[in-house]
Amino acid sequence: MTLENMLLEKLSEWQPAAGRQELYAAADGWGATITADRADVLGCLVWELALRREGTNEVDLQKWATATATRIGGLMDTLKVVEIDAVRNQAQLRSETPQKRGDKRLYFELMLSRLGSAVLRRFEVAEAHASRQQVAFAITHEALAKLAADVSSAA
Repeated sequence: MTLENMLLEKLSEWQPAAGRQELYAAADGWGATITADRADVLGCLVWELALRREGTNEVDLQKWATATATRIGGLMDTLKVVEIDAVRNQAQLRSETPQKRGDKRLYFELMLSRLGSAVLRRFEVAEAHASRQQVAFAITHEALAKLAADVSSAA
């Protein structure tokens, strides 16, 4: 079974208790952990999506970041590669055009690691303040499963 199909199956059965909960699924040599504040039959209010590749093979960060930026389709935003940090062995992708809501900007950030892990989060920045704050984002089960599959298959 593919990671996308495994996630769809597990998400359809998931009935988390109140508060932030985690769901784990593994297939295709990848493990996916979804941390969500709420979930229902159609979607989730996701706090974080974390992916980890099994094994010890390193990933070419430049290729993975570039392929992921062009492949990602389930988010409200298009992602672009912001930085490839050779010292930390990480790549940072962010929303190309952050969304504006009143005096706040919202953007997605995807951090990729050369060791085959990825973490997607959403942040909010108020124009009056320089600090950012992580926020949950709503996404359908189908879009979330496709997103995980897109990131993992780009590696």
